[in-house]
Amino acid sequence: MIVVRIDGEPAGVLGLADQVRPDAADTVARLTALTATTPHLLTGDSPRAAARLAAEVGITNVHAGLLPQDKVAAVRNLHARGERVALVGDGVNDTPALAAAHVGIAMGRSGSDLALDTADAVITRDELATLPTLISLARRLVIANLVIAGTFIAVLVSWDLTGTLPLPLGVAGHEGSTIIVSLNGLRLLRNTAWQHATNQRQLVAPQLDPDT
Repeated sequence: MIVVRIDGEPAGVLGLADQVRPDAADTVARLTALTATTPHLLTGDSPRAAARLAAEVGITNVHAGLLPQDKVAAVRNLHARGERVALVGDGVNDTPALAAAHVGIAMGRSGSDLALDTADAVITRDELATLPTLISLARRLVIANLVIAGTFIAVLVSWDLTGTLPLPLGVAGHEGSTIIVSLNGLRLLRNTAWQHATNQRQLVAPQLDPDT
């Protein structure tokens, strides 16, 4: 709140409030549906301001008035409960918590240099709507790579148990699976991968609309 004075006399009061990004509520809804967990808001803002912002985007777990060490403690409490924590932040105060989370995600354009260096992933587009796409692509990539590596290992082990696996062929098969997994990861550099994930995200949008 800002009090405006004219000639030393109060003439008015200005109320300042943080503006919620247009895609924030939609992103929270999609992340909730994608992860089947409720997001947490960790902020140094006052409880009143934090509650207002959380209500606008649909977050019910609010932790306000936190110092950097308090954010780290909140992340570690989630760890102790067996939760896998992905933290999104952009400020210097978020850096310790980004390091403590299983996955730290920084917003590229608005993020501080320290947050960008600490985070495991950086969203250069600075769009919150990219978060669900990022998680969806990461899951698909991990599952695909596990299937590829597991198939190669299963074939090589079965061959060795039931017959005679030549050592050069075994080494070639093992290293070959590593190369294929690496090449599969490089597919994320293609725009079509992101476009496909974005299209899938748009297809499920009607299911997340509270008015339907």
